[in-house]
Amino acid sequence: MLPSLPEHMQVVEISRPGGPEVLKTATRTIPLPKPGEVLICVAAAGVNRPDCMQRAGSYAPPPGASDLPGLEVAGTVVRLGEDVTQWKECDIVCALTPGGGYAEFCTVPAGHCLPVPKGWTLHDSRAAGGGPGAAAQAS
Repeated sequence: MLPSLPEHMQVVEISRPGGPEVLKTATRTIPLPKPGEVLICVAAAGVNRPDCMQRAGSYAPPPGASDLPGLEVAGTVVRLGEDVTQWKECDIVCALTPGGGYAEFCTVPAGHCLPVPKGWTLHDSRAAGGGPGAAAQAS
């Protein structure tokens, strides 16, 4: 069992539509995983086209997703939602998220996580949930 988590985390949020200058740090409450989700302590987050489109105001997060950008993360599972059996606390994973990856902690559907590929760092694997992750799931 991991130690207790802080109540708040640092995030990068979009203050208004625009260029990179509209990204601002803020403090938010750490989300709790819902049934079927894990909470990841984010070590690295990818930056991709949908993140840039969201920042510019031309891409809305899916309904129910975090308003924070960040669709690809890598880090450590620190909490499990109900009914999660394929992961345990302290597992090192990479994941494709519905949003919220630009934060110290991010909730992710457990089925969207993959183990970090052998020989990869967390920094390398932050984008493995996208194309490489889809390929791994298909094989």
